[in-house]
Amino acid sequence: MRHKFAVIGLGIFGNSIARTLAERGAEVLAIDSEEEYVEDIKDDVAYAVALDATDIRALEAQNIQDMEAVIVAIGEDFEALLITTANLQELNVKRVITRASNKQQRRILEKMGVQEILSPEGEVGKTVAERLLQPSIRTFLPLPDNYEIVEINTPRGIANKSLAKISLREKYNLNMITIKRFFEEIQDGKPTQVEHIIGVPKADTIIYPSDILILIGKKHDVKRFIEVNR
Repeated sequence: MRHKFAVIGLGIFGNSIARTLAERGAEVLAIDSEEEYVEDIKDDVAYAVALDATDIRALEAQNIQDMEAVIVAIGEDFEALLITTANLQELNVKRVITRASNKQQRRILEKMGVQEILSPEGEVGKTVAERLLQPSIRTFLPLPDNYEIVEINTPRGIANKSLAKISLREKYNLNMITIKRFFEEIQDGKPTQVEHIIGVPKADTIIYPSDILILIGKKHDVKRFIEVNR
């Protein structure tokens, strides 16, 4: 089944996300209030529509609530971004990802309950698209010759198993660089989950469900590892 996403705001950032998702086989609904941006992308995505995303009825008419995720990439008009985000929340969109251009905007979005906030200064469209298509991937660094370093959530199929039992190198052609693990520590008198690097994993290292794995390998091998063990 094809992934279905909507991207609202087709400036440089939103355009990059929409095109990359479409290139990777996703069904993309691209939305902007400016007709010229819609015209520019209409031949490269499944649907491209010029509408005012601050109008909740216009969004509902596009069945926006049926999307797997909606990315609000509006850049210059923060008020429009806020209203659009609120509309998506009211329509019970499963996953709302919103752009923030600075720390103040991020704080406001956090107070609205937005859990996924993008900072274009630290993100590129291809990275965002990769995270949407492979939710297990937290971050990744492309390398030459189709290799990459990825940071992923522990797939369910390998949780509570030792590194030796997983046979990461033999079965998947991947190498584990390290593991990020959460430990409960007391900070300011309160128990807090703190992330630590556990160093170089050994054969008898057990992978916990809450671990974050940092792997290196070819892109198709990473994808296969995630899909086999999801």
